[in-house]
Amino acid sequence: MPQPELTGAPDTRKIRLDELDEKILWELARDADTTNAALAERLHVSPSTTHARVRALRAAGVLGTAHADVDYRAVGLPLQAIVAVRLRAQARTVIKSFAAKMARHPNVLDVFFVGGQDDFLVRVVTTSPEQLRDFVAGPLSSDPVVASTETQIVFDHLRGLAHWGGDDGAADGFDELRGPIA
Repeated sequence: MPQPELTGAPDTRKIRLDELDEKILWELARDADTTNAALAERLHVSPSTTHARVRALRAAGVLGTAHADVDYRAVGLPLQAIVAVRLRAQARTVIKSFAAKMARHPNVLDVFFVGGQDDFLVRVVTTSPEQLRDFVAGPLSSDPVVASTETQIVFDHLRGLAHWGGDDGAADGFDELRGPIA
């Protein structure tokens, strides 16, 4: 199994995306389960064109893997939290290894390296408040590089992508996202 790394976004400055590339990315962001045939039909191009473009976008690092949107409550993990983590000043040299260690923890869904007062936001899923406490007080706070944590309970989670391209006036392409905020 590959080990998680803190790598940041791929360097896409040298990659030129055309209108078709962006349309493909938009459609796959809306529904990663879209078949190649359906994608080609929706974009009015041949399936061989969309297949070749998707392969090229993956090879360039512009398009990653698709992930299932799991209802964690259904599998006995009803509590999600986001834990803000601040590292000790002298721990700056171990930022990457700390992030990788957190990402390997079974209850961790996401690790975000952020700017501001905190260094990381760690999204976790647990069975109970007690299990959340055990994670925060145990492997997280007991790590000698951690200066402090602050835990926020997630009451609900809405995905912005689910509303892209809807009939309710949502955006229908990346150009609208790049434009001024209304």
